[in-house]
Amino acid sequence: MKNIQIIIAFLLSLNFSYSQVNPLDVEIVRDNYGVPHIYGKTDADVAYGLAWAHSEDDFKTIQEAYLAGNGLLSKHIGLKGAPVDFISQLIRSDYVVDSLFGSIDKKFMKIAEAYAQGFNKFAELNPDQVLVKKLFPITTKKMLKYSFLQLFVSSEGDKAIRSIFENSTRNISFLDENKLGSNLFAFSTKITNNGETYLGINTHQPLDGPTSWYEAHLISEEGTNIIGATFAGAPCILTGTNQNLGWTHTVNYPDKTDIFQLEMVDKKHYKFDDQILKLKTFKAKAYIKILGIPIKVKRKYYESVYGPTLKNKNGYYSVRTASLFHVRGLEQWWKMNKAKDFNEFYNILKMNQIPGYNIGYADKNDTIFYISNGIIPKRNNSYNWKNIVPGNTKKTLWNEYYPTEELPQVISPKSGYVYNANHSPFKSTSLSENPDSKNYAKNMGYEQYDNNRSTRIFELINNHKSIDYDKFKAIKYDNSFPNPFKYSFMDVNNLFKMNPNDYPYIKQLLIEIQNWDRKTNIESVGAGTYAMFYYNMVKYYRKSYINKKFGEDIIAQVLQETKQQMLKYFKTTKVKLGDFQKLVRGEKEIPIWGMPDVIIAMNASNYKDGKVKVTHGESYIQFAKFSEKGTEIESVISYGSSDHIDSEHYNDQMEMYSKFQTKKMSFDKNEVYKNAKKIYHPE
Repeated sequence: MKNIQIIIAFLLSLNFSYSQVNPLDVEIVRDNYGVPHIYGKTDADVAYGLAWAHSEDDFKTIQEAYLAGNGLLSKHIGLKGAPVDFISQLIRSDYVVDSLFGSIDKKFMKIAEAYAQGFNKFAELNPDQVLVKKLFPITTKKMLKYSFLQLFVSSEGDKAIRSIFENSTRNISFLDENKLGSNLFAFSTKITNNGETYLGINTHQPLDGPTSWYEAHLISEEGTNIIGATFAGAPCILTGTNQNLGWTHTVNYPDKTDIFQLEMVDKKHYKFDDQILKLKTFKAKAYIKILGIPIKVKRKYYESVYGPTLKNKNGYYSVRTASLFHVRGLEQWWKMNKAKDFNEFYNILKMNQIPGYNIGYADKNDTIFYISNGIIPKRNNSYNWKNIVPGNTKKTLWNEYYPTEELPQVISPKSGYVYNANHSPFKSTSLSENPDSKNYAKNMGYEQYDNNRSTRIFELINNHKSIDYDKFKAIKYDNSFPNPFKYSFMDVNNLFKMNPNDYPYIKQLLIEIQNWDRKTNIESVGAGTYAMFYYNMVKYYRKSYINKKFGEDIIAQVLQETKQQMLKYFKTTKVKLGDFQKLVRGEKEIPIWGMPDVIIAMNASNYKDGKVKVTHGESYIQFAKFSEKGTEIESVISYGSSDHIDSEHYNDQMEMYSKFQTKKMSFDKNEVYKNAKKIYHPE
């Protein structure tokens, strides 16, 4: 133990030029739910405190995130980490971060340095929790490399790489057949009619892991005062609300990533117009563990003028996405944290460093806003960019992007609302005020579809002449499917056309589903029957991707399998949703509502005894209200603030979450201190 401490202390002493944070200038205030309210004289102090508090609660996950971004995950978990390590090297994050490092705002660099300092200090004082010594010390470049990897993945670059590996490089669709999704809502006084403006932050993320949410309140004497959530290793809030404004994200699906087939002259050279160019060759390394001993393995990869390049049995293919040329995404988010009004916020968006995500926004001045954000390339209209494009001409080598002003967006519509549920940006407010798809190039690849959530949100909003705070919350917590189903990726509406008498073996299941009110309540047998049917249907969907509409024969077969599953594990065909679907953490297991693609979305995986447990879906939820009284916040998270099983905050928000309840959050320092459960400095 002592030797490890000496090694880490030595490593931490190398190559650092920090403007050192004094931990005594940082104060962490834990509330009754363990949420850290972090106070500092400077924004750098607060970043140090955020790193410390998050490390206290989940040091392991932050390390795993940084290991992934720095090609070291396989050194920790072996073969399972090798694909991630390969991608992190394939995209040449070392080179890109080094080459663009000088473009980063020096003010943000102080934030990143302070975060790294806090994280490294925690490692120094807790060497028994260090996973891979080689990771340390964390530097700003190592932090940026992880962000670089994450934004590449969010641009679906990893899917492009996988398709090349699998030799499935024709008619590629980047649409995930089972979107996990998120929702955003913003309502102005034009529809609330009460002087109040609302923002709904309703993210659907994994409940565990590097992209699960961590809630925090950050406040400094340099003007920061924001409540929201962040991911492992990020030095700022990624979705949240300050005293002036708030924003949230949902995943969007314009065409962000392209694949190019090179015209090879030989194994090392390819044609590019009238030139013969040589591929650059590299070797990626990863580790596999044999009898617990890490063994280094290597694999070749290449680079062309288009970008990272791989070979499969059909030839050589390059991947190009805008995220490969930008490293200032975290800087942009940090600046969004500090924005004071819409003009400032919008000018920050013009940095155009975040390669995707819809943004929903509201502020104390009653401005609401929606944009399908992204770094979208300007492409040559002569090519079909949904397919593989030729990699032998500068005509396909894009280098320019659409500015923020030319992306689909809505600012303060007369309707008084904006919304998104991972569906078309051309359906983001009232019918008469939506962006017109005709005004945008087809090769931008924007979504054109609705889904169950977007359909239901639009219905609910338009069922009300005005929306007060209670109705706002009721919309967010709606648990019903529309009629008919509006899945964007499949059609199972034949379920409701089948005559139960024609299918004696599954008659009762059909009757249960056909009589179901489409609400995904815990006590609902209809919801339980449909949920079991849905998860059994997934494998048939994957086999029949091209044919999205399922006939009665496949539906009947899936229902037969569902009945067999019911009888085997539950000894009855009357299975409530809450008996089948559980929210689980540690030894705590509770029935839970929701299903994929209802507003209160839940996505589950196999658990035990025929049951499923939720792994993705409703995660960090925040309600923000802007009025003459100021900015008011309510929030809840699916589990709790700590990832340590022995902590009282490991799962202490589960019951509140399952009952559609929230906790009040305050910007006021006096109130936070008055209700504090623990106050301390880092260390």
